[in-house]
Amino acid sequence: MGESSSSVSVDVERISFGGKEHLIKTSHGTVSVSVFGDQDKPALITYPDVALNHVLCFQGLFFCPEAASLLLHNFCIYHICPPGHELGAAPISSRVPIPSVDDLVDQVAYVLDYFRLGSVMCLGVLAGAYVLTLFSIKYRERVLGLVLVSPLCKAPSWTEWLYSKILCNLLYFYGMCDLIKECLLHRYFCKEVCGNTQIPESEIVQACRSLLDERQSINVWRYLQSINRRYDITEGLQQLQCRTLIFVGENSPFHSDALHMMSKLDSRHSALVEVQACGSLVTEEQPHAMLIPLEYFFMGYGFYRLNQFTDSPRGPLSPSCISPELLSPESLGVKLKPIKTRVSVEV
Repeated sequence: MGESSSSVSVDVERISFGGKEHLIKTSHGTVSVSVFGDQDKPALITYPDVALNHVLCFQGLFFCPEAASLLLHNFCIYHICPPGHELGAAPISSRVPIPSVDDLVDQVAYVLDYFRLGSVMCLGVLAGAYVLTLFSIKYRERVLGLVLVSPLCKAPSWTEWLYSKILCNLLYFYGMCDLIKECLLHRYFCKEVCGNTQIPESEIVQACRSLLDERQSINVWRYLQSINRRYDITEGLQQLQCRTLIFVGENSPFHSDALHMMSKLDSRHSALVEVQACGSLVTEEQPHAMLIPLEYFFMGYGFYRLNQFTDSPRGPLSPSCISPELLSPESLGVKLKPIKTRVSVEV
């Protein structure tokens, strides 16, 4: 794939899993965006983790009927894929430079410009959460709210950097081998879900393992290289002008990163939900644990579940504060899912 022009244009449109897929050329490469829903509604953009796309990363959440009544009723969903992570992607040419994290952020801005989107809601997981957080810092006026799952905000530690470097070398020379898949699965899911000699791995892990076989290893290598070269954005968190809701599994290898990020955010406009017995990919492993916190978060923007209100989803976009008691464990339905919260918000 050669270098593209600096303007944004559509190469191909095709129907994929009920949504229309757009392949958009930007100055930093081609990006796949799958659009679900009425484009007259407010926009919610998503960005996945390394080796994932919206099918692998967000399907569990969006397939929940309760989530559909909240998210699909109120928003048009724009699933942005990292370069080369869409279904059926071809290997990216070695002549194409590896994008920096700033290049990935600028691609997101190009996507918004192409679809003529103003301010959007953002939903990102792990590396995707880092990309959308950096986007929110660089383009503050374009973000209404942030929903982050097991987010990163610091530069890689020496341990993470070395670990990722080894994965990159394995990917480059051996492709998506069994060892790489095991490492990625333990990045996403807790040990109990991944199984062991006594307990078989869960169906969701089996499905993810199968879909990882379809990834182009060189494209995964490129995204992993980009994220392994990320820089610390902690200082920029205080500049965020939007409200932020963070989910993290207690067994996630990035649990401490999420706690660090929460400690640096404006406590008046942020909340943390820790999900027990869960790994990093809360959207797939325990999506029901996200529903009530999301409902109260979006309620602050005037968005409600379909079965509660019949008003148009184009409600007021100036959010009111989320009352602390709305995010208490009692209100979050701990009987449905074993979750606990740490909340610091302004009344």
